[in-house]
Amino acid sequence: MSMLEQKLALLPDKPGVYIYKDRQGHIIYIGKALSLKQRVRSYFQASADHSAKVRALVQKIDDLEIIITNSEVDALILESNLIKEHQPWFNIRIKDDKHYPYLKLTMRETYPRLVLARRIQKDGAKYFGPYPNAQAMRDTVKLIRRIFPLSTCKQQLSGQKTGRTCLNFHIKRCLGPCTGEVSREQYLEIVQSVDMLLSGRYDSLTKQLAERMEMAAESLRFEKAAELRDQINAIKQVSDKQKMISAGLEDRDIIALARGVEETCVGVLIMREGHAIGHEHYFLTGTEDLSRGEILAGYLKQHYANNPYVPPEIILAAELPDNEAELISAWLSQQRGSKVHLIIPKRGDKKQLVEMVEKNAVAALEERLAQSLSQGELLQSALQELADYLALPSPPHRIECYDISNISGTEAVGSMVVMLDGEPARSEYRRFRIHDIAGPNDYAMMQQVLRRRFRRVQQDDARFADLPDLVVIDGGKGQLSAALQVLHELGFAAIPTVGLAEAEEYIFQPGQSEPLILPRQSQSLYLVQRIRDEAHRVALRYHRQLRAKKQVASWLEGCPGIGPARRKALLKAFGSLNKVKAASEAELAEVPGMSKQAAANLYEYIRQHDRRER
Repeated sequence: MSMLEQKLALLPDKPGVYIYKDRQGHIIYIGKALSLKQRVRSYFQASADHSAKVRALVQKIDDLEIIITNSEVDALILESNLIKEHQPWFNIRIKDDKHYPYLKLTMRETYPRLVLARRIQKDGAKYFGPYPNAQAMRDTVKLIRRIFPLSTCKQQLSGQKTGRTCLNFHIKRCLGPCTGEVSREQYLEIVQSVDMLLSGRYDSLTKQLAERMEMAAESLRFEKAAELRDQINAIKQVSDKQKMISAGLEDRDIIALARGVEETCVGVLIMREGHAIGHEHYFLTGTEDLSRGEILAGYLKQHYANNPYVPPEIILAAELPDNEAELISAWLSQQRGSKVHLIIPKRGDKKQLVEMVEKNAVAALEERLAQSLSQGELLQSALQELADYLALPSPPHRIECYDISNISGTEAVGSMVVMLDGEPARSEYRRFRIHDIAGPNDYAMMQQVLRRRFRRVQQDDARFADLPDLVVIDGGKGQLSAALQVLHELGFAAIPTVGLAEAEEYIFQPGQSEPLILPRQSQSLYLVQRIRDEAHRVALRYHRQLRAKKQVASWLEGCPGIGPARRKALLKAFGSLNKVKAASEAELAEVPGMSKQAAANLYEYIRQHDRRER
C-alpha cells in the first residue's frame, strides 16, 4: 500500500482543509470539506463522473495533507487564506492580486498618517482597498492631500516639536503636528473625515462638516468656516461624479462575471450610501469546467478573505452551489460582525444593476483579449521580421543582450538581460561586477562578462543553463569582434551574434563589412532597441548603486560608531549620500542597526562637514 493510500484509509469524518501535492512537493490544489473522509475519497473513486480538470488533477496528486478544523466555516476561512498564500495551479486564482495596493490609516499612532500598504496586517490600522486601478488610488490620495491637511511625515510624531516645519505646513496642506502646537483631538477630526471619505460616506461626511462650519461661523472663526466650506464643495464635486443609482442609502457590492476561453473577468460595482463609488475588474484563472456559481464562490472566498470592509448586502449574478451560499454568508457575517445577505435578484432594479455590471465585465474581457492578441501578434511579427533580416532559421525564442557601464574604468559592471518570445524575462537577468581590468577597456570587460556567462554553462550551473537563440552586443564592430572571439574560444560560435551601434542604430553581423540598417518604423528595430535600452538601464543602475556605496563608505569612514554594517544600512534606507546628509536625527535613528547615540554622532558629523564646506 502506497503512502497516499494509507493516508486515504485514515481520513477522519471531520471538517477541515485538504492539500494535494505533486511529486515535486508543490501544492497543486487546496479544498475544504464538511467531512474530509467523504470529500477527499470522492476524488479517487473510479466510478465518479469527474470533469476533465479534476481528472487531470487526480493524475498529478502524489501526496496529501489535511488540517482538521472545528467547523466548516473555520475550514472555509483557512482554505481562503491558504489559497491566497500559495496560489495553487488547479484552484481559482485572482491574477496579480498580490500586487494590488491598499491605503492605510495608521490609527495607533498619536498623529495617524495615510500610507500605501501592500498587505493587511493586524496592527490596529484602518485599511481601504484593494485598488486594482493604481491611477484611481493616486487620484484619491491627491484629493485627500488637497482638501484635508493630514501629515505626510515619514516618522511618527508624538506631539513634541521635532524641528523645522516643511513646505506642506506653510501652504496649509498640513496642520503641523511637528510644531507641538496641534492637539491630538484637533488632528483626529481630520483623520475621521479622511476615514469617511475613503469609506465612500459622502453624505454623512458633508453633513458633519456642515455642522462644524456652522459652529465655526457662530464662534466668529470665519477662516475655519471658509476652510470647511471649501472641503464640502470639493467632496460634493466628487459625489456628483458618482451616479446615484439607488433610492436608498445602502452599502452593497454587486458582482457579475464574463467568461473567456482562458480567463474569467469578475466585475464589482461598489456602492456606499447609495452612491457608486468604484467599479473594478478582476481576472481569474483556473476557472475551466466550473459553473458560474462555482466561479463566484471561489472569487468571494479570495476577495473577502482579507478585505477590510464587508458590506451588509452582496448582490450576485448566479446561485452558489450546494450549501456554499449559507456557508459563505455565515463566514462573511462573522467577519462583518452582523448579518451579510447574499442576494441573487430575478427582476427589478437589482437585476438591472447585475446586468449593467455584467455588460462592463464583458467589455473589459473583450478589451483585454484584444490587447493581448494585438500585443502577441506584434511581438510575433517583430520576431519573424528580425529572423528574416538576420537570416535566422526561425524566430528567436530567447534573446540575450549585454552592456558595460563604467566611468574611466572605475566600478565597472556588465549586464545580461533576456527576452523570451519578445517579452522581458526579469528573473533571467544577470549582473556582473568587472574584476582585474585596469582602465576603461570596454572590449576586455565585455569579454570577461561573456566568458563568465558561458563558462557557467560548461560548469552545469542551472542559473545559466538555457542558451540564447540570438546574442545582441551593445556596440559596433570592435565590441562584436571581441565577443565573437570569446564565443569561438568556448565553443559557442554557432550562436547567432550581432552588435547594435547606438548612434545610428546599425546592426553589425559577423563576416559582413556593411551594417544592416533596419527600417526606421519596423517592429524588429523597436524590439532590438527595447532589449538594448533595457541592458543599458540594468547596467547603469548597478553601476550607480556601487558608486553610491563607495561614496557613502568613504565619506562616513571618519564618523565614530559608523562601521561597514551601518554604512550599508544607511545606503539601503536612503539610497544616496545626499539623502543621508539631508535626514533628521530622528530619521537616522530609525534606520535598522542604528542606535540613538550613533544617530546623534552622525547628525553632528554631518553638521560639522556642512559648516566646513561653507
